[in-house]
Amino acid sequence: MSEPVNTFEAQQQGRPTGPLVQGYEVVIGFETHAQLSTQSKIFSRAPTAFGAEPNTQACAVDLALPGTLPVMNKGAVARAIEFGLAVGSHIAPRSIFARKNYFYPDLPKGYQISQFEIPVVQGGSVEFFLGDEKKAVRLVRAHLEEDAGKSLHEDFIGQSGIDLNRAGTPLLEIVTEPDIRSSEEAVAYAKELHKIVTWIGICDGNMQEGSFRCDVNISVRKKGEKAFGVRTEIKNLNSFQFVTKAIEYEFLRHVEAIESGEPLVQETRRFDSTTGKTYSMRSKENATDYRYMPNPDLPVIEVTGEMLSSLKAEIPALPDERKKRYMEEYGLTSYAAEQIIIDRETADYFEKAAAKTDYPVLVANMILTDIARLQQPDEPVIPISPENLAKIAQMAGEGRINSKTCRLLVQELWENNADPEQVVREKGLEQISDEGILTQYAKEAISENQKSVSDYLAGKSEAFQALVGQVMKKTNGRGNPVKIQEILKRIIS
Repeated sequence: MSEPVNTFEAQQQGRPTGPLVQGYEVVIGFETHAQLSTQSKIFSRAPTAFGAEPNTQACAVDLALPGTLPVMNKGAVARAIEFGLAVGSHIAPRSIFARKNYFYPDLPKGYQISQFEIPVVQGGSVEFFLGDEKKAVRLVRAHLEEDAGKSLHEDFIGQSGIDLNRAGTPLLEIVTEPDIRSSEEAVAYAKELHKIVTWIGICDGNMQEGSFRCDVNISVRKKGEKAFGVRTEIKNLNSFQFVTKAIEYEFLRHVEAIESGEPLVQETRRFDSTTGKTYSMRSKENATDYRYMPNPDLPVIEVTGEMLSSLKAEIPALPDERKKRYMEEYGLTSYAAEQIIIDRETADYFEKAAAKTDYPVLVANMILTDIARLQQPDEPVIPISPENLAKIAQMAGEGRINSKTCRLLVQELWENNADPEQVVREKGLEQISDEGILTQYAKEAISENQKSVSDYLAGKSEAFQALVGQVMKKTNGRGNPVKIQEILKRIIS
């Protein structure tokens, strides 16, 4: 028997893996719901803040009370267009809303207002790297719609509660072509999409709060076949880890069914993170089942050339553009640039600091080491001003302070954002580079550590580092390590 091809699936009891997956490929498409960062809902003035008491953020429009009418949120339209511009989509000059008819207890109107035939964002692609290989996933559309409410079961015996706080929350549903062929590709695409929507500020990307949710459509076929297999949809995956596990489980479930002759049905499934398995929720509807019809209560969305130009000017340079510029303009390595652009706040901070010093590489290094060590996930704001970080980098680049003092200054300024140059003066932290002083300390260290000298001459490199450490100790950590090494080697040789 061949080795299991999937480490997660190998952990599932009694399920063989290797023989079952040979000769099959998975075909994956994504539907991602990004909650737009507006202060109010898409068709009402009700707020969208997370965590409020049930039914305290639902107005008459959200409750579908008789006589109420929806009013389009201009900010939601603008954010949808900004996304389209960022991924190279066609922006429809005229788009319309439809009624998507289905019954959920938490859908008061009995239909969801969404876009269908003519969405505002059409086509485009999301590019990303999988290892060193550049890939692209084509987009079918990105359409505006309202979210439904939420059914609550845990606190009710034999009944369900309805919370309509989310009803009417503005969503941008981003739909891909079935271009993805592995769980690794799927996660890489999802992470890049997450980076884009948070970078341009249209979504906060909080997956735990439901601001960024992934629906994964999966089918399986033998390699070389053109036709798609039976499609299943896994709903509401709210972590990249769950995306991986759900795809891998579902892929092998399909393969096992095909191999055993068990019929597969088109259905919607949910992923249980505690078991690592998917479970059937309901049969999967087709578009005709929703009885789409134009919504008569909302006018056509018209996008003018002036509106497009204005929104395009507001979109910041995207991560890949910045990465390229940081490497070319500031001399950052590919890895350092990639880490700096991991979020927009860090990138903006780096740029502000880099503009104030002759040593941008040192700025990047401090952000990725000293600052990263102090920063907490729940405290994203860096208390050190970019100007002061630039001053630290400038002093280090000019040889006035060493790397140890850099770390001390970052720690000091993290708690008290003082002038770093003043701190260096007051605490006597300036690096000692004087040849005469360092030579005297070096001679003392050699005299007091003859064994280390002998070991170094015998070829033990760690003995030399011990001597450097002794000289640094004599300078209270302020010695110029490069000069110390040069002097020690000159004296010993």
